[in-house]
Amino acid sequence: MNQRMKTFIPPRSLVPALIAGLGLIQAGRVTAQSFRNLHSFTGFHTGGPGGNSPTAGLTLSGNTLFGTASGGGSSIRGTVFKVNTDGTGFMVLHSFTALGGPLYSNSDGANPMAGLVLLGNILYGTASAGGDSGRGTVFAVNTDGTGFTVLHSFTAATHPGIINGDGANPNGALILSGTTLYGTAVSGGSSGYGTVFTVNTNGTGFTTLHSFTNGSDGFSPKAELILSGTTLYGTTLYGGSLGGGTVFAVHTGGTGFTTLHSFEPTSSVSPYANSGGATPYAGLTLSGNTLYGTARDGGSSGIGTVFAINTDGSGFTTLHNFTGSEDGGNPKAGFILSGNTLYGTTGGGGSSNRGTVFAVNTDGTGFKNLYSFTATPGYPPINSDGASPQAGLILSHNTLYGTAYSGGSSGNGTVFSLGLSLPRLTITCPGTNLILTWPAAEAGWTLQSSPSLDSPMVWSPVSPGPTIVNGQNTVTTPVSGSRKFYRLSQ
Repeated sequence: MNQRMKTFIPPRSLVPALIAGLGLIQAGRVTAQSFRNLHSFTGFHTGGPGGNSPTAGLTLSGNTLFGTASGGGSSIRGTVFKVNTDGTGFMVLHSFTALGGPLYSNSDGANPMAGLVLLGNILYGTASAGGDSGRGTVFAVNTDGTGFTVLHSFTAATHPGIINGDGANPNGALILSGTTLYGTAVSGGSSGYGTVFTVNTNGTGFTTLHSFTNGSDGFSPKAELILSGTTLYGTTLYGGSLGGGTVFAVHTGGTGFTTLHSFEPTSSVSPYANSGGATPYAGLTLSGNTLYGTARDGGSSGIGTVFAINTDGSGFTTLHNFTGSEDGGNPKAGFILSGNTLYGTTGGGGSSNRGTVFAVNTDGTGFKNLYSFTATPGYPPINSDGASPQAGLILSHNTLYGTAYSGGSSGNGTVFSLGLSLPRLTITCPGTNLILTWPAAEAGWTLQSSPSLDSPMVWSPVSPGPTIVNGQNTVTTPVSGSRKFYRLSQ
């Protein structure tokens, strides 16, 4: 998203009028503003009709947010819900049913820990428990709450070891390619350490693509996958050649499994630190040939990192070590990427140690705490905004949307939005030069120019780049030649 301006170089008399009309605001980040609690989940422990304790992120369609709550609902086994982006229209689309029998089974699944993926008017998701054998399900439901269907019930597992053919207890969201869904199960499979699987949107064609062995491949994949071409990328919580979890790749046909990175174990004494992080709970974000992610533990302070790694396994880099103070700590969620800015959440740290929303550039610079969740004195953990977010964010029209696991008016979690303020491009024309400025604190923005706004528009970086003068990125260019259009771009 971009901020544009038109500069007519001659005649000079037009420049003051032009400057007065500029300063349009472009999508991006400066500091966060306008936090809103869109919905507080009710019914602490006893289940509330809307659910409680959301651990997953949201899916947006138009002005409607769709999500899951891991508990609550009519049988205290979680819900699928929707709510408008202005906080109105909250509705439960499905309440998962009670568990029973020796396998703690049911017909639909229970305790959804993951978000949803949308195709047309159908939502697809996973439930971590329940189903025919009590080991979870893959399900579909229409956006109006009708047509709930179980696409796959994970099969019974032997004990100890939770060994079966397909996996068990899926915790991660699904991804969609055409009419094919891909996901992970945190346990089960031929060795009992989790699987990567695929299933068609009509429930046919379930296939186990990889069963983790607790060898160099790691074990317990908890997060969603990402797909690039015919390669799936993901993380495991534990294992690998060093024991602190892995980043892996596998082809969509199940061949070519590769461990791209093994995290080191943390030290055995406080602060339980290491050099690159450990225990990656979250999935990955891809930009070009670079994967970005978070590790919940380890790092220089023992409470997690932001990292980057190339898709061929080279170039592992720690971009940020969380300190547990204003920047937050122990991230369990991945990122949403806008331009070269990564937006994420931490479950702890911040001004009240109840978690944060943060932004950081893809080169590791410009880290900012955008919002700290407030204190939750007493029990249940009640506040006005939520606490301990465990899920990632989505971004729409300069507003971030997410969930908090606890806090809110009943201590049971919230759906929230967080508006972002934007960098302002300022233009002055003293003498024979045009001077363009924007705040130096806003890393990641590039000034571009174009000779025309007619299609196809061609935007090129303005050279030389900015210098910092009095806290402002400053570009000086001669007032000469034909008209130009300028924008800031991420």
